[in-house]
Amino acid sequence: MSDLRAVELDIEGMTCSSCAARVERNLNRIPGVEATVNFATERATVQLPPGATISDAIAAVEATGYSAREHAPDVHLGADTRDLRRRLSVAVTLTIPVLLMAMVMPLQFPGWQWVSLVLTIPVVTWCAWPFHRATLINLRHGAVTMDTLVSIGIAAAFLWSVYALLWGGAGAIGMTMSFHLLGSSGTPEVYFEVATTVTAFLLLGRYWEFRAKDRSGQALRDLATLGAREANLLTGTGERQVPVEQLGVGDLVRVRPGEKIPADGIVASGSADIDMSFLTGESVPVAVGPGDSVVGAAIVGAGTLDVELTAVGEATQVAQMSRLLQQAQAQKAPVQRLADRISAVFVPVVLLLAVLTLIGWLLAGADANAAFAAAVAVLIIACPCALGLATPTALLVGTGRGAQLGILIRGPQVLEATRQITTVVLDKTGTVTEGRMVVERVTVLGARDEERVRTYAASLEVLSEHPVARAIATLADDHLEVQEFVALPGGGVRGFIDGHPVTLGRPSWLREQGIHVDDVLISITDATVVGVAIDGEVVALIEIGDQPRPDSPRAIEDLRRLGLTPMLVTGDRKRTADAVAAEVGIVDVIADASPQDKVTVVLDLQRQGRVVAMVGDGVNDAIALTQADLGIAMGAGTDLAREASDITVIRASLMGVVDAIRLSRRTLSIIKGNLFWAFAYNIAAIPLAMAGLLNPMIAGAAMAFSSVFVVSNSLRLRRFAASS
Repeated sequence: MSDLRAVELDIEGMTCSSCAARVERNLNRIPGVEATVNFATERATVQLPPGATISDAIAAVEATGYSAREHAPDVHLGADTRDLRRRLSVAVTLTIPVLLMAMVMPLQFPGWQWVSLVLTIPVVTWCAWPFHRATLINLRHGAVTMDTLVSIGIAAAFLWSVYALLWGGAGAIGMTMSFHLLGSSGTPEVYFEVATTVTAFLLLGRYWEFRAKDRSGQALRDLATLGAREANLLTGTGERQVPVEQLGVGDLVRVRPGEKIPADGIVASGSADIDMSFLTGESVPVAVGPGDSVVGAAIVGAGTLDVELTAVGEATQVAQMSRLLQQAQAQKAPVQRLADRISAVFVPVVLLLAVLTLIGWLLAGADANAAFAAAVAVLIIACPCALGLATPTALLVGTGRGAQLGILIRGPQVLEATRQITTVVLDKTGTVTEGRMVVERVTVLGARDEERVRTYAASLEVLSEHPVARAIATLADDHLEVQEFVALPGGGVRGFIDGHPVTLGRPSWLREQGIHVDDVLISITDATVVGVAIDGEVVALIEIGDQPRPDSPRAIEDLRRLGLTPMLVTGDRKRTADAVAAEVGIVDVIADASPQDKVTVVLDLQRQGRVVAMVGDGVNDAIALTQADLGIAMGAGTDLAREASDITVIRASLMGVVDAIRLSRRTLSIIKGNLFWAFAYNIAAIPLAMAGLLNPMIAGAAMAFSSVFVVSNSLRLRRFAASS
């Protein structure tokens, strides 16, 4: 699998899910190729083995009668849609008088059928040409699709009417009762209004469908256009403007108010508020300064930043989001594969049913008008398009809306997992808490100069990269020079300031370094307390804390409302873990947990029959995220955690986890509703048409409505609102 190379192809000419199924089958006939074709996005995801080329894949698509090219960004309301709109306008304009003459007796002047014929010809030829063209192309390749049914139905209604007008005596009748399947005079009826109205309805349905599909993919197009086009590159000779494509890792760029940060990086100098709403869904600007990470496409508010780039091009967070979103939208849920198999045999079965309907009515002694009308209704009412659109359109809109809210859902299989989970295992640091250490209290022992203690501690820790050190470094604005600085992993730091030896670390570690520490201090402190020793004597204690996120208590409550049991599993000491759990409302707590312990906890819960979601943000959470039935990574965490997860929540908020579960469940509900409608529609409509209970004109309207309904139902996900 690792040898396969993924490529994306834009497919042109597909008009229903049967088309997509044929293209997919042909692509998978290439040795070693694994391909999926998404009718909703009109795109194929092709895994090419060594030796296979994009040209091979394009040739396979063209062999089925469609055209393909390597994926390019979608174009809003492209040429195909504009052409469809023109044909629809002409069809509606000409159909209205044809329909009125057929339906309103006072308008049936002598020879009105001939006028209807003249008005119908452009509709069933030029306006309906997309259906006829697709039918001819598919027939040349020995295939039948939805267009085949439509084209045959329109042609049959038109040719039958021409026959009736020229040789059946209909021209002398002067009137037709189009809504009656059996004419009272026994004379063949004309069906010009059926041919024109069905064409107009189907063009209207396809136009609405194209528009809706275009809207459903808007989130992905928005991501593709987010980034800056140019950047202000700082060099040894000054500043110059360059295209973002010329930027590299390590470059220094200047971003002024109102400009977009051109790529991911770290603020080297300056401070500003940046708008991250495109990535997190949160409208409140984020304050950043030296040392803070920033992402490409964020807009700088008040202030100017000099940013050292750490990731450019396809390596940026926005590019990764876009890629993950495309991959998710290209996947298929198991239930969709069932719909695809049905669609593949749907059209031949409907053609057979139409023929059987015609023969059955004639054998039953019915008038040819009734037999013909019932057969045409069967052709026109059947719609595999709704089956093909049910899952991909909902997935397209749901994942797109998630991206707008800072939630990345990796694929349709994730949706089912969110419905089944019963227990949510939460890491503490960076998940339930802010993940940012702050100084809560400084306790000076004896008659010491607190300002001197703060300055010494801050001066030493500013040289360390540890999260605790960064918190202590904020104790003083001015830092003194440090000599012989040493950082000891897992212990503390030491150095000389103004000739005085200064050491910072846990009280127990300070004792190990030969510094006298009272037993009382050892017994009452834990890892969140740092001792400050000057000249070999402990002079102060600094208490460090990681505050719970402001919305964590509400998020825990909402998880319970969703029927889930929250559980805190952390590597921190029990006292710290219990304090945080009590503050946010979690009852079940496991502390002092190693990365392997977290995996064991997940496995034990699964053995008890629970379906487990794991939420974390660190390297030590990655294995547990993979083991869990559903892995949810907080986006501020490590790349490894995000890669191991099924859902990534980019928002710095535990409410994002709640929204991810809510959105996933809502998307799954829409998919199931779409599939129920698609199956129920065809199961009910085809027998009604065979029984002669549906006029072909009404059948055309119903068929057009079925696809529009499925896509429009999916579009309701665009209104999904994040928890405020």
